[in-house]
Amino acid sequence: MTEYKSEVKTIYASQEAVYNKLSDLSNLAVIQQHLDDPAMKERILQQAGDKVSPSQMDTIVEQLRKLQFDRDSVSGHSPIGEIALRIIEREDPKTVKFAVEGSPIPANMWIQLLPATENQCALRLTVKADMNFLVRQMVGGKLQQGVDSLATMLAQLPY
Repeated sequence: MTEYKSEVKTIYASQEAVYNKLSDLSNLAVIQQHLDDPAMKERILQQAGDKVSPSQMDTIVEQLRKLQFDRDSVSGHSPIGEIALRIIEREDPKTVKFAVEGSPIPANMWIQLLPATENQCALRLTVKADMNFLVRQMVGGKLQQGVDSLATMLAQLPY
C-alpha cells in the first residue's frame, strides 16, 4: 500500500462542527448548489492555477452535478463504472474512515481532525492505495495532487 498525505489544513471552526459536517456525507451535497455560481468557478480556477483549464472546469462541474450523496456514501459514474466512497468507521470527533468501492485499485481514505483552539481545528487527509510499481509511477503524482486539492476544498467548506 502506498500512502499519500495532504498538508495539514487549518479550519476556522470547532473540531466538533467539522466532524459533524464530514461524518454525514449528505451534508456535502451543498457543493452542487454552488456549481452555477460564476464566482465559485473563478475561485476554483484561481486555486487550481494552470492545472485546470476552463474547459476542464466545465467537465468537472458536470461530473459533480451527477454525484449522489447520502449519509454514508457519495457515488458517481466514471469511465470504468460506478464508483463510491463509503464511510466504514467514525471516531467522534477525530476521524472518519472511508473505503473506495468499484475502483480497479483498492484504496482507503481517512480524515483526521485535531483541535487547535476552541474555534479552530486542523485537518489532514490520508489515502492508502494498493498499486503496483508501474501504476504508482503513472498516477502517483496525480493522486498526491488530488489528495491535496480535496483537503483544500474540505478546509474551505462552510462549517
